[in-house]
Amino acid sequence: MACAIRTKRVYESADPADGYRVLIDHVWPRGVSRERARLDEWARELAPSDTLRRWFDHDPERFQEFRSRYRSELSQRAAQLEALRQRSSSTPLTILYAARDTEHNNAVVLAEMLRSAA
Repeated sequence: MACAIRTKRVYESADPADGYRVLIDHVWPRGVSRERARLDEWARELAPSDTLRRWFDHDPERFQEFRSRYRSELSQRAAQLEALRQRSSSTPLTILYAARDTEHNNAVVLAEMLRSAA
């Protein structure tokens, strides 16, 4: 099964190649209209918990521990993860996030999990 999963900042323009666009942040991104976001889904339940998000505070030095804790949280959302994994087998899946850091964020971790179980 081909697994076309990518991550992208929600502030970047939507592209037809994005396929299914899912935002995984708990809070709506500042300055982005719903029309501009062109979402297919807003999966708030897949965002890191407020406690974990505040602890991480986008500190790259905490990313490895954040990854471990967030993967643990995501393991409680098996049905939602499987639905996204299934969708990615038939259409490209773009996981959207608002963070400025493109390498140390929740979308990176979620994409890794989806790819590794495919």
